Amino acid sequence: MAAAPKRPFRWHIVVFLAPAVLVYSAIMILPLAGTLRLSLFRNIDQSQIFVGLANFRTLFGDPNWSVGFWNALRNNVWFFIIHMIVQNPIGVLLAALLSSPRLRFSAFYRTAIFVPTILSFVIVGFAWKLILSPLWGVAPNLMDLVGLKSLFTPWLGKEEYALTTLSLISVWQFVGIPMMLIYAALLSIPEEVIEAAECDGITGTSQFWKIKLPLILPSIGIISILTFVGNFNAFDLIYTAQGALAGPNYSTDILGTFLYRAFFGFQLQVGDPNMGAAIATMMFLIILGGVCVYLFLVQTRLRRYQF
Repeated sequence: MAAAPKRPFRWHIVVFLAPAVLVYSAIMILPLAGTLRLSLFRNIDQSQIFVGLANFRTLFGDPNWSVGFWNALRNNVWFFIIHMIVQNPIGVLLAALLSSPRLRFSAFYRTAIFVPTILSFVIVGFAWKLILSPLWGVAPNLMDLVGLKSLFTPWLGKEEYALTTLSLISVWQFVGIPMMLIYAALLSIPEEVIEAAECDGITGTSQFWKIKLPLILPSIGIISILTFVGNFNAFDLIYTAQGALAGPNYSTDILGTFLYRAFFGFQLQVGDPNMGAAIATMMFLIILGGVCVYLFLVQTRLRRYQF
């Protein structure tokens, strides 16, 4: 029996993938490897000495570091929860409304809602800081027009409100992303499915809950994990609005701002790149753990809803 002809190696795949792999390795893989390596060393007598996991023991065991780390982690979890319970449901609701064929000017509404997403963090942070200012902001006057001025308080200046306020500002800026992704998922539902539902008398709101929502669950899952990764990498908005100290009294401090102060130093705090690398490594492990939980526990169950 003649041997089967040997399949030629597909060199064109290597040629097309090589530029992307090289760029990704240069800006992602190599810096990540360098950070992981730096977290295992400590600067002693002007030289880098391998200390293993000593930096992580310091991060978790030394009150000078552990108190700030756990505070930043708690704040980061709350930052993520606000986005999950406010941003994503609003994005789904907006997408459902904008996908209605009876809605006029839907393209204008989509554009208006998505525009804040492309704005700079610096613009958003300073703009909302001015809007909410009790001295020269427009928020007190606007609330006075509707008879709610008594409810106004310097939200960014109080520890119990500052983080939630910044989370809602972030929701306002980025709600357009889940809206557009869910909108695209709704438009991709086959017309045959919608027509079959209408033949069975399922229309309007019940059609969305019984037919469309189960079909877009995989997209909602992807949006959720993107929200998780983005929130645990957040830094810009907090830094712009509250500064590197994430005031008042570190009440808006998240892992990104805590990492910044640890690595580069700020005011009287001297920067420690090795401890900063340890914090960055913990952020990487938290994000990696969340993504793995989603891929192996959630995504496998959502596949049944794909069409």
